[in-house]
Amino acid sequence: MNAVIDVQHLKKTFNKETALQDVSFTIQKGEIFGFLGPSGSGKTTTIKILTAQTDKSAGNVLLFGQPATDMKQSQNRKRFGILTDNSGLYTRLSIEENLLLYSNLYEIPNSAVKEALDFVNLYADRKKKISQLSKGMIQRVTLARAIMHKPELLFLDEPTSALDPVNTQHIYNGLRRLNDMGTTIFLTTHDMSEAEILCDRVAFLHKGKIRAIGAPKDLKKEFGTDTITVELKNGAQEIIENGAQDAEKLYQWMQSEQVRCIYTNEPTLGDIFMQITGSDLV
Repeated sequence: MNAVIDVQHLKKTFNKETALQDVSFTIQKGEIFGFLGPSGSGKTTTIKILTAQTDKSAGNVLLFGQPATDMKQSQNRKRFGILTDNSGLYTRLSIEENLLLYSNLYEIPNSAVKEALDFVNLYADRKKKISQLSKGMIQRVTLARAIMHKPELLFLDEPTSALDPVNTQHIYNGLRRLNDMGTTIFLTTHDMSEAEILCDRVAFLHKGKIRAIGAPKDLKKEFGTDTITVELKNGAQEIIENGAQDAEKLYQWMQSEQVRCIYTNEPTLGDIFMQITGSDLV
């Protein structure tokens, strides 16, 4: 497989404060990779290093087999898109005018503007000025700009943090379509449910270090307990081993029609994060 991103022993310090400590991971072509952690854990710093917005202190960082610093070159910048908390939009211009400027800069057809606005569910609002928009709408405009040139690699820093549930689901559907067309996605978020919905693999970042990495289902198996909970009709909840020794007990409850529901005690990604770090996600 082809590694789109290869990070080895990355370190970043700011004024003697260490933001990233010996961080290593690879992302293969076509993956949706979640970089998970609370605010201040180093997620945005990692994106800025990967996209050549800031320099690393140590380590090796490759994008498409080239040093990340080479991404500053114009021919390489077209290979990726970025959504961060810094919108960089012209507030006196409309949504459509902002995206048309960007399409001209990247030498892509103006028809890409409509497609991008449909992607973020904003075509009907295209004539509105940026100064009139809510935070959530601005978030959607910057996402439209990031995907308009159909990048090979897409960096999303908290992409749905200001969106309502309807538009969040719309964005999720669009990101899956984009991924199906071949775009690799690097997603930072502290929303564990978002990561479970979208990501093929995730890495837990805490205090500048990766604490665990893997597919969500594998991490749940690794950090979970092999038990099930049986809720009985009298309101009682019984936790039993998911094995032969408790099979007879479950059989007896079912024979006597006492069982209301059965569910496995599979941890969420949030539960796993708590196990790994002992910290809450904030």
